[in-house]
Amino acid sequence: MTTTRPAGRRGIPLRSALLALVLGAAAAMPTAQAQGSNWPSKPIKVVVNFPPGGAADTIARAISQPLQDALGQPVLIENRGGANGNIGGENVARAQPDGYTLLMSSGGMVSVNPHLYPKMSFDPSKDLIPVAAAARILVFLVTRPSLPPQNVKEFIAYVKERPGKLSFGSPGAGSSPHLAGEMFKAQTGLYAVHVPYRGAAPALQDLLAGQIDFAFDPGIGLNQVRAGKLRLLAVGSPRRSPLFPDVPTLDEAGLKGFDADTVFGFYAPAGTPAPIVARLNSEINRILGTPAVKERIANLGGEPVPGTPAAFHDRAMADSARFGAIIRDRKILAD
Repeated sequence: MTTTRPAGRRGIPLRSALLALVLGAAAAMPTAQAQGSNWPSKPIKVVVNFPPGGAADTIARAISQPLQDALGQPVLIENRGGANGNIGGENVARAQPDGYTLLMSSGGMVSVNPHLYPKMSFDPSKDLIPVAAAARILVFLVTRPSLPPQNVKEFIAYVKERPGKLSFGSPGAGSSPHLAGEMFKAQTGLYAVHVPYRGAAPALQDLLAGQIDFAFDPGIGLNQVRAGKLRLLAVGSPRRSPLFPDVPTLDEAGLKGFDADTVFGFYAPAGTPAPIVARLNSEINRILGTPAVKERIANLGGEPVPGTPAAFHDRAMADSARFGAIIRDRKILAD
């Protein structure tokens, strides 16, 4: 199955396309320039390619209202989860490149999914263009509190003594929490059963219900940590979370170089006029600096990451190399 695009949209290196955006896309067609000059003149749809309640959904909703105020048109959220973000991603990739359909996604759709799905129905690096990064999301190693271990060392020993008897949940095969779990298993030599879900929220629900034993949570379970309903053992990031300054990173706990951070952000269909992309990037960067949005992102344990589309792309490519290695090493397959 292939994606039909007008001539000139496919086969162009993404870096070159981003440079064209920065330079003003001098070769843009007059119709595209006209579209950008009166945009927006109707509601804008933001497709979130994961179910409600997860990190992508939370970030999209935090930004949508101030973006609506800035643009003077409704910004509507539509959740299209499934296939680790591919369903929503394909929906946006096939949309008209007119600035009225955007995607909010974890970076994994670009950096991870091509390693998991060799026959994807669209090419995220060609059929989508980065608009603006939104947040760097950490993952937190949490367990159900009925488990005895109180720290990472005790937890590793506990799981090793019970090979295959403990389970961990994730939003799906190849999601950043899943890859964090596989990194953890690879560096410790332990064996635990992976249980994939259709989103972070249902995985959290089963962890709270005691149906699974632990998870690498993308921040949505931190209120349950504060309430004592989950036990936080470590942060899967190169540096500690300011929300829990006394909780060590896994690197500090002995898993050297452990880094499962991902960047969430906005994408548009390839061919979206450069002036529209520039306007969206500017507005989203400004919104990320507002106290209300900074607080919403901080409550997930993340941090805003304003920047250029090119910087967002470069981060995705670096993540692709890092996560691709663990996918190949652990022979991870899509659901």
